[in-house]
Amino acid sequence: MKIEGKVWRYGDNIDTDVIIPARYLNSFDPQELASHCMVDIDETFSHEVQTGDIMVGGKNFGCGSSREHAPIAIKASGIPVIIAASFARIFYRNSINVGLPVLEIGSDVEKIKAGHILRIDLTAGCIENSTTGDIFQAAPLPGFIQDIARAGGLIEYVKEKK
Repeated sequence: MKIEGKVWRYGDNIDTDVIIPARYLNSFDPQELASHCMVDIDETFSHEVQTGDIMVGGKNFGCGSSREHAPIAIKASGIPVIIAASFARIFYRNSINVGLPVLEIGSDVEKIKAGHILRIDLTAGCIENSTTGDIFQAAPLPGFIQDIARAGGLIEYVKEKK
């Protein structure tokens, strides 16, 4: 699976309450959640993000509470993948469960800036920064996780297996 998009860049310790503030958790509608995604740190995100854009974070992305609403809001915003130095483990698993691939690249993430254009080969874990020419290698997602992402999430994946 190959993806190309513009970077939305965020820093370290972006927690789930920043991704989707608690005051919006009264909805389970993905599009409603997307309309409030990142609102407390980036009021432009929900209005300007384009389908296919890529979210990039620093260390410990998705820390905080274990709400699935956070990766759902990001995915519903049109973001097909998140790249970070590292992810909070529960956010990492919740992202996979909703079919949102996540790639860790450690300190190399510092070389990626807002507005850069990335090309990503999820199968190989290869990330090419078209803006700078840099190439980064993430651990490729295991085949079954790629299958979950292609299916649209764990529930759809299990339904396909029946």
